[in-house]
Amino acid sequence: MEAAVASALTKEVVLKLVTLLSEKHKLSKGLKGDLRFIHTELDMILCDMDEHLGDPSHSSRRPQVVSMEEMRDLAHDIEDCIDRFLPCAACEGEAASVLRRVKKAVTGNRSRFAAEIRKLRQRVKDAHERRVNYGVNGVRSAAGAGAAAPPAVADAAEADPVGIDRPRQELVELLLGSEPGPPGVISIVGFGGSGKTTLARAVYCCPGVVQRFPARAWAAGSEHTYAGGLLTAILRQLRRTVDVPQDQDSINNFLRTTECLIVIDDVNKQHWDAVRATFHRETKSRIIVTTALHSVANACSSGDGYVYKMSVLDAQLSRVLLTKKVFFGGCSPELERGSTAIVDKCDGHPLALVSVARFLLGKNELTGRHCTQVCRNLGLHMEEAADFTKLQQLLVNNYRSLSDYPLKTSLLYTSVFPNGRPIRKDTLIRRWLAEGYVQCRYKRSDLEVADENFRKLVDRNIIRPIDGSNNTKVKTCKTHGIMHEFMLHKSMSDNFITSLHDQNRSKFRHLFIQNPEGGSTLGLNHQHTSPASDNISGSSEKFRARSLTIFGNVGEAASEFCRCELLRVLDLEECDDLEDGHLKDIHKLWHLKYLSLGGAISNLPRNIEKLHCLETLDLRKTKIEILPAEIIGLPHLAHLFGKFKLGKDLKVGELEKKSLPKKCKLQTLAGFVADENPGFLQLMSHMKKLKKVKIWCCESTDENNESMPHISEAVQKFAQDGMDTADVRSLTLDFGNSSGGFLGSIQEYCYLSSLKLRGRLTQLPQFVTSLCGLTELCLSSTNLVGNDLSNLCMMPCLLYLKLVEADLTGFIIKDRGFPSLLSLCLIMQMPVLPTIGAGALPRLVSLQLLCKDLVGLSGIKIEQHHCLQEVALDSMVSAKTVDMWETAAKKHPRRPKVLFLKRIGPSETKSTVKYVAADEPIRDKASSVEFNQVQLTQNMLQDECMISLDQSSSMSKLNSAMKKIIVSDPPPDTPELSSSGNSVMPPSAR
Repeated sequence: MEAAVASALTKEVVLKLVTLLSEKHKLSKGLKGDLRFIHTELDMILCDMDEHLGDPSHSSRRPQVVSMEEMRDLAHDIEDCIDRFLPCAACEGEAASVLRRVKKAVTGNRSRFAAEIRKLRQRVKDAHERRVNYGVNGVRSAAGAGAAAPPAVADAAEADPVGIDRPRQELVELLLGSEPGPPGVISIVGFGGSGKTTLARAVYCCPGVVQRFPARAWAAGSEHTYAGGLLTAILRQLRRTVDVPQDQDSINNFLRTTECLIVIDDVNKQHWDAVRATFHRETKSRIIVTTALHSVANACSSGDGYVYKMSVLDAQLSRVLLTKKVFFGGCSPELERGSTAIVDKCDGHPLALVSVARFLLGKNELTGRHCTQVCRNLGLHMEEAADFTKLQQLLVNNYRSLSDYPLKTSLLYTSVFPNGRPIRKDTLIRRWLAEGYVQCRYKRSDLEVADENFRKLVDRNIIRPIDGSNNTKVKTCKTHGIMHEFMLHKSMSDNFITSLHDQNRSKFRHLFIQNPEGGSTLGLNHQHTSPASDNISGSSEKFRARSLTIFGNVGEAASEFCRCELLRVLDLEECDDLEDGHLKDIHKLWHLKYLSLGGAISNLPRNIEKLHCLETLDLRKTKIEILPAEIIGLPHLAHLFGKFKLGKDLKVGELEKKSLPKKCKLQTLAGFVADENPGFLQLMSHMKKLKKVKIWCCESTDENNESMPHISEAVQKFAQDGMDTADVRSLTLDFGNSSGGFLGSIQEYCYLSSLKLRGRLTQLPQFVTSLCGLTELCLSSTNLVGNDLSNLCMMPCLLYLKLVEADLTGFIIKDRGFPSLLSLCLIMQMPVLPTIGAGALPRLVSLQLLCKDLVGLSGIKIEQHHCLQEVALDSMVSAKTVDMWETAAKKHPRRPKVLFLKRIGPSETKSTVKYVAADEPIRDKASSVEFNQVQLTQNMLQDECMISLDQSSSMSKLNSAMKKIIVSDPPPDTPELSSSGNSVMPPSAR
């Protein structure tokens, strides 16, 4: 990990050296020679580093040039030196005054820049000579870096799993209730340590499954470097129970006509490509695979397959597991506190809970205080204690599985956010871009690369989506709790991330303050901090930090911003006590690219115009209502968030001439209030790169207001400009109490990819249904009914539709309506659902019906939607309604998940209602107690349990003796948590 971070950092420094050595910088001959020497040495170091990282076992004749620790420090110092003198890289020759500053700084015998460069050259040279002379290999040992051999078979102490009954029942029903054909391949996907292998083993060992499939085989993909050997291993096991032919054609026919059960544990794409051709589409064989990648699971289960997503244990089941493993006599009130800390830290990760339990078993006297201390230093214990060896191996393997160093660095960067706190995807991506952690390749934008990196982390289940938007895209996310702890500890060990209260904070690249409770700094990885360092005032030390993130109160640190003179990211959105006066010197943060401010800020200083490099300004949580003209003049501002107006004394003509940059780079303007001052609306025509716009119509606005034509013209101009680009273009209009009749004047032949309208409409504007390229549409509180809503079916390319309406009476989706729609979200006050024709919504994947008063299926026939994967209901619906939907889902060929969303209050007055994910429906108290008692009883039982098969049409074909299947727990020698998905099936189960 340390080598990866050092490599990514060094490559960034090399790019900066290339920029500095370009012809536009007039450097002295001696200084240019020093820079070229450093550039050449760093290139050689990188080659050596990449060679080692590519093959750690490789023994090069040339000794390692420099240790990773020394390489990191050198790269940091070189980058710091360059950043203090190098102008904004995005200017490309525009800022002449900045270039003059560099020229002045780098000329003269006593130039501080030249002197610093000479010192750095000597340090690089000395390091090189020292390593060559002494032949020292500067790479850490595998143990020191957290490396480990692949995990071995779990031991018998991990028997008796918790929380496995429900998923085991679901998959057993799916296997035993299917005839040849569907369900195809069952993929079990989830983060390492979540119990994928345990679940697959429980299904594999089920007596009913054994009886149904006498020919079975279990193969571990991790044991086969070459995918071809996997099929050989499977056939070898099958030959032990049945007579399997030898030639390929006969093998294919055998697998097609014989009922076999094959489990491939820890499969990858290469494994699947090698074996899938052997299994005929109409085979009688059944295949179960486990994988940590969603993309692999989807590929394996494409067509008629089924993907089961592992979920973390909830707090109740986590306590059950701890009670079984360590709190044998139950928890005293004092010990309960400690158990709560463990549950919160492990975040429902089974292997983490088992590892902590093992560690605690070695203590003579177990107290709640000791449990809390273990949690505070869990990262250190994971690195050093043998009880955490398997967990440490799993987390390191997850990290090393990432494709490149920028991606790994981007993942490490997520640990700057508090554990468990939701992170907005867009915020994270913009911060990556501001930090320079995205390396664009080929002909793609940095944003595309950053978005792809995010998808890779989600695909590997390292980042977990927790709240999807109406178009099924990830909106907010968080890292798994135990992965966060691992990354934070490593980041601190490698001088990457630490608290601002750390006594060695000046050496770190990213600083944070986290004090959500009681105003005290969280004791994360407490060994890295010191109470004596809490007083950070009165010192002249300079920080090399590139970001500062504050959650809670900033306290005395409010005066310390300017000492972080190289900051690129200043995230104060969640800072509660930051006041206007604290920003008076913010203009000194010349390199700042990302700035967000909290709820106590009401005004911005005029000198904010000196933030030349600023790209993102987030004012959504502030009290700022009037946007300073200086903001509009920032030359690199690309994303502006808030809800503001232009001052009444500001004249648009003056703004166009003096404030607005010649080449305005604003892409996101979300958003502004359109009132009697049409300034923003007129300025939009000069913002050629706009892609996302949000407009609130002032409450006093009416049809006769003279600003209405300006809104119509601005919207039409924005939408027509998209015709030439066919790029992502999003428009949000909130016209509140006023009528949206002005939309009727917009001509046709416009282009938008996303449109959101909120407010009363007398009829559906014609331009909406005629928009080219519209894939996402949201209508909220429009009061449209009947034919107007039915006319939406005329939009053949629409992928995502969200309706937030009081009444959907008369909404009819006719046969072949919405042929492309993937997601339909209906938020209603009245439980009246649309009438859906038999051939409508043929590609529907997600159906969200959010009304707490929904009764039963309300006429919805989900069996008509063959691609359906999920149904979301309001968490307040009745238990009877939940049962009806879950029963209908079981009868559906793809068995869609029934999810529950909890309604929360709007974040602002008159804004649309919002929903967040809920673990389960909110039942009445009596039902909840009964449900919890049943669940606990199921988890504590160690003997056999009964599973009643669903009485579906396919199951009715089974022999009556198979309608009740005894499902016993795995044998004692089978492990509870094959967490990494790499364990081999024990011989007893073969």
